[in-house]
Amino acid sequence: MGLQGKRIAVTGAFGALGAAMVERAVTAGARVAAIDRAPVPSSYASVASAIGNVDLADTDSAATAIDAAAKALGGLDGLVNIAGTFRWETLADGSADTWDLLYRVNVRTAVAASKAAIPHLSASKAGRIVNISAAASTKAGAGMGAYAASKSGVARLTEALAEELKDKAITVNAVLPSIIDTSANRKDMPKADFSRWVTPAQLADVIVFLLSDRASAVTGALLPVTGRV
Repeated sequence: MGLQGKRIAVTGAFGALGAAMVERAVTAGARVAAIDRAPVPSSYASVASAIGNVDLADTDSAATAIDAAAKALGGLDGLVNIAGTFRWETLADGSADTWDLLYRVNVRTAVAASKAAIPHLSASKAGRIVNISAAASTKAGAGMGAYAASKSGVARLTEALAEELKDKAITVNAVLPSIIDTSANRKDMPKADFSRWVTPAQLADVIVFLLSDRASAVTGALLPVTGRV
C-alpha cells in the first residue's frame, strides 16, 4: 500500500482524521499538502505544504488552495476530501439552516476541491480522489436527517464523478465510517464502548490503500469502515 513519490492533497487536514491521514500518507512515502479552514498548526511544519484559513466551500478559494498545493508538490496524484462537520438535530426542534450548513461544509467542499483538482489529476498517470461519506448515509436515525442527507450527497458525488473520470485514469471512491474514535466523540458519548469505534488511524489506512496503485481497479466504490458498531 505504498505511496512512494505520490503527491497528495488532504482537505480538513488539521482535524483528528486529517492529522491521522497526513501522518499515514507521509509514512507511506507520499509528499503531502495539508489544507484546512483553521490556521496552520505549528506541528505541520514538516509537511511539504500547509495551507490554512481556506474556505473550501468557496470555489475560488478552493481553486487557489488546490493550485498552490499542486505547485508546491510539483503536481497532484491524489485528493482526500476530509473537510466536514456534524450536527445532531431533530427537524421539529432544529433549524432548516442546519441543512444548508451541512450541505455546504460536507458536500460543497468536496465538489469545489474535486473540481479544482481534476486538471492536475488528469496529468497524473494514476489520479485518485477519496471522499468521506458516512455509514449513516444509507439509513438515517432521528436527529441525523441533515447529516445523513449531506453524506448521501457525498456518496452520489463519488458515484457520478467516478463515471465522469473513468476514462481519464482517475479513480473516485468513498469510505463510509461509523463513529470515529475522537476526543470530541468520547466527550459527547462518555458511556459508549470506545473499543468498538473506528480509529482515525484505521480509517486512514483504508484511504491509503485507495490512493495506492494496488487500488487501480477500484472506482465508484462506497466502502463501509464501521469497526464493531
